[in-house]
Formats: sequence, structure tokens, C-alpha cells
Amino acid sequence: MGRAMTESTYRIQGATGDWEVVIGLEVHAQVVSKAKLFSGAATAFGAEPNTQVSLVDAAMPGMLPVPNRECIRQAVRTGMAINAQINKWSRFDRKNYFYADLPQGYQISQLYHPLVGEGEIEITLDEKDPDSATKTIGIERIHVEQDAGKLMHDQHPTRSYVDLNRSGVALMEIVSRPDMRSPAEAGAYLRKLRTILRYVGSCDGNMEEGSMRADVNVSVRKPGGELGTRTETKNVNSVRFVMAAIEMEANRQVDVLEAGGKIVQETRLFDPDKMETRSMRSKEDAHDYRYFPDPDLLPLELDDAFLEECRQSLPELPDAKRKRYEEGLGLSAYNAAGLTAEAETARWFEALLAEGARIQKKSEGEVAKASANWLLSELFGALNRLGKSLDESPVNPEQAAELLALVADGTISGTIAKQVFEIMLETGDAAGKIVEEKGLKQTSDTGAIEAVVAKVLADNADKVAQYKGGKEALFGFFVGQTMKAMQGKANPQVVNELLKKALG
Repeated sequence: MGRAMTESTYRIQGATGDWEVVIGLEVHAQVVSKAKLFSGAATAFGAEPNTQVSLVDAAMPGMLPVPNRECIRQAVRTGMAINAQINKWSRFDRKNYFYADLPQGYQISQLYHPLVGEGEIEITLDEKDPDSATKTIGIERIHVEQDAGKLMHDQHPTRSYVDLNRSGVALMEIVSRPDMRSPAEAGAYLRKLRTILRYVGSCDGNMEEGSMRADVNVSVRKPGGELGTRTETKNVNSVRFVMAAIEMEANRQVDVLEAGGKIVQETRLFDPDKMETRSMRSKEDAHDYRYFPDPDLLPLELDDAFLEECRQSLPELPDAKRKRYEEGLGLSAYNAAGLTAEAETARWFEALLAEGARIQKKSEGEVAKASANWLLSELFGALNRLGKSLDESPVNPEQAAELLALVADGTISGTIAKQVFEIMLETGDAAGKIVEEKGLKQTSDTGAIEAVVAKVLADNADKVAQYKGGKEALFGFFVGQTMKAMQGKANPQVVNELLKKALG
């Protein structure tokens, strides 16, 4: 059976015609806080098993939960960042089930009265083209809940171990509406959500560490038809795997339906090694969780002062920042999108911009274009080559600003700047020091350049004749030969002017 996208809409082509995919995501995002949701135990990643467990987390008799104000604050700030309704009154419920990594025998969550209500996230359908169409994905709710522990299995077939370090860690469950219609849209939504969380500082978004993971709800239907039966693929921990799980599961459902079968509402797992989903348990056989209000916790009641403090603490968000970069700094939509895709990139750029404007005694708008181009091409290119992230860069924004200032004032050429940058990456030395020690200053001495121009033209008399005969593309050859003879130290603008004059 062939599989393809038709036109601009994602469709699965089956023997009986096209099928449409309907997707919703439930994202579990670990709240950034130094303590757990209901205890003072630490939350550091990678600690030795069972070293970050309080008596509350271990469900010792008589231990009572106390809500962590910072966890509630972070969830409220996240809701505000996606223009969601903040519920001044919310309540915690007990979700009852028994598992070895859940010491209490229940999870404290919010089913009936969540902290955050409806919101929305706008995604760009073609992320490589910032000017492409956008789509709004609805958010149904964000509720706060505690995480469970982790089971670890050794090679012995009858032995498992439990690590309760994660037990009680605060999670935000961010539930989307089934508004996505392709793996690409789901990937764009997840990336945009992760970007917002990182800007806000409410979750670090490190999916590889498990601090952000997604449950993927997928169903298929004939275009415009009634919603099909959905399955839920649990705990997918990368954007690429979410997209792959959707594609695999949607294709599986189409195969089942076209063979005359029925889709069973069930929980599934995604196997990244085999790139397939497989059944975990049937939803029909799922336990009745017997939700009821947690008797140990009073309802959460938020006052206006708390909400205003949350609102005032929000940073400039990615969409607003991108618009400011375009309209206020005159950057292209492509560069603005690249600079705002990650909070760390935007912070680095703004530090570079501020220092560049200070050194060059210009406005930020006057140095923005050169700074953006250098960061997105030169620095990112070097970091990719070195296998480093931006926060591991051997060159900081202040050093980069000095390098760009040397180009701007004509001290060095763009070509020499590339050489200086490579030395900076290796040694960590300042650009000015490297230029002085290695004698790399650009010359604008017209007498010296005129002499080299005269020699280049004399050595290439045949090409001079061709140029004067109409082959004007040779001008670039003369520029290159002149720059080569001067070891790249000649001012390119002066070289161009003198060559034009000499060639008549």
C-alpha cells in the first residue's frame, strides 16, 4: 500500500481512498523548582537512587502533603504564556491505582478542577519558511500533578528495583485539543511548546532526560468524516519519535480498517529501535481510578496580587521577540525566526548586540544585521563542526562583539576575520590581541595597493585585454589576485576603487 502526502494536506493513501489523521498530544513537563510538589526533597537529575526522597514521598504513615508555592507559580506563568484561562479556584484529586513505583497507592492530580483552563499556541506550518501560513492549536487544560518513581530491571528474571527520586516531582500535564492533522504539525507544536516553556523558565524541555515527554493520541478517518477510535502511545521522549510514532500508528490503523478490522481503544508503546507501536493494554480493561477530592489538601485559591506578580515576571515571549527583531531591528523574517527559536540563542544575540552597539558607538539597529548573520552562520557553523552547544561556546558575546567591531571600522577584512575567529576558538584570546600579535591589520594605504594593482594588471595583460573587450566578469579575478598578493590585508573597498580606476 502506497503512503504519501497529497497537495498541502497530509493524507494517507489507502486502497479505498484517502484517510485523514487526527492528533492530540498530552505533554508531561517537569516543573523547574528546587523541591518537589508536596515535599522539600530535592529534584536534581542524575542523583544516586533513593537519595532525594522525603518521608512524604515514601508515603510514611502520618505524613501530610504541603503544596509548593513555586510549582504552582510556574504552572500559572506557563498558562499566561499561552493566553490560557487561569482558574483562581482549583482542587487536587486522588487518582487511585497500585504500582510498585507509587508508594501511596494513588497519584495526586487535578481531574475536575484544573489550575489552568483553555489556551492556544500558534505554529508555523513550514518552519523553514517563517513567512508561511500559521495554524492555531487549542490547549484544553494544564493541570498540576506529582510524578511516580522509576522501576529498574536487572538481568535476573524475577528481580526489579525501585528508585523514588522522581516520586512527588511536580509535573504540568499540558493537554492539547485534537487539532493537529500531520506528523509535521505535531512536531511543530511540540517544538513551539518547548520553546515557550524554556523562555518562561518553567521547564527545561530536556526530553532525553525525561523532563518533557508526550502521550500521543492518534485516530484516522475519511476526510471530513466522524472521528475514529483513538489509541494513546505513552511516554514518547523526542520530537522525532513523536512524529515517527504518529506515522507508524496512523498507517497501522489504516491497514486494520481497510482489512475489515476495528481499531481498539488502547494504550500503546513506541519502540524506537523497530520504529513501530505495539499494544500495552486495552482501555476497556483499564482500572477505574476512582477519582475523589484529596482530603489532605485544601483547594487552591489564588489572589489578584499573586496573579499580577506571575504576569509581571514573564519575559518577552518568542513571537513578540521575533516581531520586534523584524520591525524594530530590521532583520529578515528568516534570521528573526532563527534567533528566537531558543531562549539561549536570543539571550546570546542580545548580549552581542548590546556590547557591539557600545563598542561601535552606534544604535543596536545599526549593528543588528551583521551580528545576526555572524551568529547564525559563523558561530553556529563552528559549533556544529566542534559538536558543541551554544552554552559551551569557546567565544563569548563580548569577544564576538570586539571581532565584529574590528571589521566594521576597517581594521581587518571579512576574510581576515574568519582567520582570527578560528584562532579565537582554539586559544580563547581576544580578537584585538590576535590581530596585533600576528600583524593582521588591514591596509588602506592607496600607494601600496596601487603598486600591487599595477603589477597584477601587468602580469595578466591578456586578461586585461579580454576585460576591455567586454568580458567584465574578469573584474572579480583581478580583485582576487590583488587580495592574494596582499595576503588578504588590503581594504576590499579601496582595492575595488583602484582597480576600476586602473582599468579605465
